[in-house]
Amino acid sequence: MLLFIKRLFAWWDGATLGTLFTILKHGQKVGEDDFGNRYFEEKKATMYGIKRRWVVYKGYADASRVPTEWHGWLHHTFDAPPTKAPLARKTWEKDHQPNLTGTIYAWQPQGSLANAAERPAATGDYQAWSPDGTTS
Repeated sequence: MLLFIKRLFAWWDGATLGTLFTILKHGQKVGEDDFGNRYFEEKKATMYGIKRRWVVYKGYADASRVPTEWHGWLHHTFDAPPTKAPLARKTWEKDHQPNLTGTIYAWQPQGSLANAAERPAATGDYQAWSPDGTTS
């Protein structure tokens, strides 16, 4: 019963019942990425002969968790999905990472409130503004 209620209302954590119904009726699974996200495409082309494409996230819905090759397919940059025509990987490319902002893994520069390190001293090319017209 709890899973049914979660599927009914929790759009941010997986697919809702409405989305699952739409997938069952109009969609076909195209593939899955390394994160467990599943990608779908409409069975029939809609307006202008274009098939709608969408992703069902595994867990929390965060668009930064979509790898580059799937992002390109979702936005019709590539016709074939990465399961049929994988992108050639360059030697300088790094592995995909989701957006870490707001997590404990986010980058915190030296001197930020979340980082205990001392802030580097000013280089002398900055003069603070004061409302009475004097500078310090």
